[in-house]
Amino acid sequence: MRNAVPALLWLTLLATTRAADPATAPPAPSTNPFPVTLHVDAAKTRGELKPIWRFFGADEPNYAYLKHGAKLLSELGELAPQKVYFRAHNLLTSGDGTPALKWGSTGAYSEDADGKPIYNWTILDRIFDTYLARGVRPYGQIGFMPRDLSVKPEPYQHQWTPRARYDEIYTGWAYPPKDYAKWAELVFQWTKHCVEKYGRAEVESWYWEVWNEANIGYWRGTPAEFRKLHDYAIDAVRRALPTARVGGADTAGSGGRFTRDFIEHCLRGTNYATGKVGTPLDFVSFHAKGAPVTTNGHVRMGIAAQLRTIEDGFRIVASYPELKGKPVVLGESDPEGCAACQGPSLAYRNGTMYSSYTAAVFARKHDLADQHGVNLEGALTWAFEFEDQPYFAGFRSLASSGLDKPVLNVFRMFARMSGQRLVAESDGGIPLAEMVRSGVRGRPDVAALASLDANQLCVLAWHYHDDDVPGADAEVELTLDHLPLVGREATLRHFRIDEEHSNAFTAWKRPGSPQQPTPEQYAQLEKAGQLAALDSPKPLRIGNGQAAVKFKLPRRAVSLLQLTW
Repeated sequence: MRNAVPALLWLTLLATTRAADPATAPPAPSTNPFPVTLHVDAAKTRGELKPIWRFFGADEPNYAYLKHGAKLLSELGELAPQKVYFRAHNLLTSGDGTPALKWGSTGAYSEDADGKPIYNWTILDRIFDTYLARGVRPYGQIGFMPRDLSVKPEPYQHQWTPRARYDEIYTGWAYPPKDYAKWAELVFQWTKHCVEKYGRAEVESWYWEVWNEANIGYWRGTPAEFRKLHDYAIDAVRRALPTARVGGADTAGSGGRFTRDFIEHCLRGTNYATGKVGTPLDFVSFHAKGAPVTTNGHVRMGIAAQLRTIEDGFRIVASYPELKGKPVVLGESDPEGCAACQGPSLAYRNGTMYSSYTAAVFARKHDLADQHGVNLEGALTWAFEFEDQPYFAGFRSLASSGLDKPVLNVFRMFARMSGQRLVAESDGGIPLAEMVRSGVRGRPDVAALASLDANQLCVLAWHYHDDDVPGADAEVELTLDHLPLVGREATLRHFRIDEEHSNAFTAWKRPGSPQQPTPEQYAQLEKAGQLAALDSPKPLRIGNGQAAVKFKLPRRAVSLLQLTW
C-alpha cells in the first residue's frame, strides 16, 4: 500500500545510496540569473495563518536539561512564549536519566519485592520544569513501558549506534504491560502529580497522546493491544484531569488501516477501560517523512514522499464527518525518518538545503490542509540537539554544540509572521499537484508565503530544488497591492538565510572546521547562527496602496521581507 511506503523508507533507506544513473541526473544548471515575479494582494486572504511550526521533539528527553539542550529550549521558547510545544520519547522508560542516541529514561516507575508500585517523578519534573521555565509546554507522550511493567523486560536498554540496524532499538520498553491496571494507575498518578505541581490551567494547555508509531516496531503488541493500552492511559489522564486535551495515534506515516481502525474504535468501539462506547479524541496525529537519496554524487531530497503522506493522512481524517474541524497535528514531520542516523543521503542537514526545504514544505502543508478541508493545528519538527557530539556531525538537529543551524532561522522567520494568510502568486513556483506527484526535479521552486497583521505585512520567499547542486540565482520582482495605507512610508526589513547570512555552518568551515574553537571563534559562530538582515532597514514609499521590491534570491536561499508601518 502506498501509505505503508514511508515507514519502510524510514527504516530501510535512511543511509542508502543510489548508484549514479544518467536518467535520474538533473539537467545541467544554467549560471544565468532567471526572472521570477511574485505578487501579493493584501485584499485577498486565505484565513488565519496558523502557527503550525511551533512544535518540536526528540527521542532523547534528558538532553533538555543539559547545557546545550537548555540553551536551545530557551531559543525555541523565545519564538512564541507559552505557545511552543515539545514532544519527547522515553518519558516513562526505566533508567537513571543517562542519555544516549535514541535513548532516554526517567525511572518514574519501579516495583518493590512484593510487586507494589514505586513512583519517582524527580527526572520527569526536571524535564518539564526545564520546558516551562523557558516558555515551552509539554506535548506529553505517554510511554515507553517501564521495565517492571513489561511482559518481556529483557533485554531492556539497547546500545544502538548509527552503524547498527535500526530495529536493534526495539527492546523491553516496546512491549505491552503485564498488568493494565498498574499501567493505568501509573498514568493516573503522573497526571495527578502534574496537576498538583503545575496547576490545572497549565496542564489543560498541554497535549497528551499514547506511545509512538505503534503501527511499526515501536510497539511489540497487536493493534488491538495498542488500542487497549491507549484506552487505559487516556481514561487515566481524564480521571486525573477531565478537561485534559488527549488524542493520537501518532502513527508512522498516515497509518492506513491502522489509523482507520484506531479512529473507528475511538468513535464507535467499546472502550477497554470503561466498557462504554468511544474514547475521547481531541486531536488526530500522524507522522510524515520525506525520502532523500544520493544520486550522481549529490543528495536528492524527497519532498514528494512527505507531501503524499500528509495528503494520505488528511484524506483519512476528512473521510470521517465526525472529525470535521477536529485539530490535526503532524506529530513528526521531517525530510526523513531518523534524526540520530548518519549517512551520505543525510548530508543535507547542516546547511541551506535543510532550511530551504523547510520553507517550501511548510507552505505546502497549509495548502494541502486547505485542499482537504482539515484543521491543521501543528506540524512537529523532530529535531533538537545531540549533547557531547562533534560539531556539525551530520545529525538532524536545530543546533550543533550550541551553534544554531540555518534551519532554526526559518522558524525565527515563521515566528515573525502573524495575522491573515494572504494569496501569494509566483510564476516561478511549482504547482501543488506537481510537487506532490514528482517533487522539484526540473525547474526550481521559487515561491512565497505571505501574511498581514495590524501594522505589518510579511513575505517569506524561498528558492528550492530537490537536487543539492549549484544553480542560477533568481531575480525576483515582488509586487504588493491593496496595502492598507496610501501615500505613506513604510519600513522594509529584509532577513536572509543563505551561504553568507544566518549560517553558522559555513562560518565554522571558513577557519578549517575547528572541533575545539577558541572562545573568540565560538562567540563569532554563535552570532553567525542568528537570523541576519541582508541590509539595513529602508523606507518604502506606498503609492495608491501599491509597492514593489526587487532582490536576488540564490539557490537554497530563504528571504523574509517584513514591511511595517
